[in-house]
Amino acid sequence: MDISPRVLRYFMAVAEELHFGRAATRLYIAQPSLSHQIRKLEETLGTPLFVRSNRRVQLTAAGRTLAREAPTALAALEQAIQLTRLAGSGIATTIRLGYTPVTGFDMLTTLLNALHDDHPGLTVDARELFSAEIPERLCAGDLDIGLALSPQPIDGVGGEILRKEPVSALLGTRHRLAAAPTIPVTALRDETLLLFPRRLAPAYYDGIIAACHEAGFSPEIRAFEEPPVNAMLARLSSGREVSLAPASFAEHAAKAGTGILLRDVVDPPIPAELSMLWPANDPSPAIASVLATARRCAERNGWLRHPLT
Repeated sequence: MDISPRVLRYFMAVAEELHFGRAATRLYIAQPSLSHQIRKLEETLGTPLFVRSNRRVQLTAAGRTLAREAPTALAALEQAIQLTRLAGSGIATTIRLGYTPVTGFDMLTTLLNALHDDHPGLTVDARELFSAEIPERLCAGDLDIGLALSPQPIDGVGGEILRKEPVSALLGTRHRLAAAPTIPVTALRDETLLLFPRRLAPAYYDGIIAACHEAGFSPEIRAFEEPPVNAMLARLSSGREVSLAPASFAEHAAKAGTGILLRDVVDPPIPAELSMLWPANDPSPAIASVLATARRCAERNGWLRHPLT
């Protein structure tokens, strides 16, 4: 029995419209040709799919069954075709994704879910790395895609901003600034700022220092070599330091951390940019598909529309 995807799509159009003329218009084919294809399908299956009259078209019990099952069959076929094309091109269906720790919460989860929905046959091997490492790993061929915080341009690596947001402050409930609704940058003059070392995200680090200089002071920084994120958050509960982080990361950390508060940093707001990176000389269809999904994900979730207030 030979039933093509095209004929199944013809059947679905008639089943949804319950009108051969409207279905033919929707499919951009002549109505007699559509009727002929449906009759051939009924002959192949050995059962009528529609009850036809001068006034209306109705599905038979067999037609209702096919209408229920056909979309699943078509989706499976389309996925099989996509995977076959990738395999035939010598392209692996596993994407190695390196992401900076500050994308390890809502953004990464949202992106991975979107990739699963758009490309169910694609496996994502996600690896946590610091932003400065990601371009090097892409150039070395160790990664296919990267998510980095304010990455610096590097030859051989393409980049596109995926999310713009302000930097927020994380501090303990016992900190002297805990009662303030927002924290002006000038209020950080006498504080110790808990940050990642500059070499792990140079442009992001420099943006914070520049904002402090603009406010008239040089900040006191405490940084730890390759610090685990949870250990840094635990230090804040003592109430002696302030950590600065992209707003989405800070919001999640404040909800998850005991005794930790989030406050907006203002006057001026400090921008943070999370970018998608990829090997510039790799025209891989798999990477192009991931980038397309990431762009749609950013649009749906408003990641590029966050106001810096």
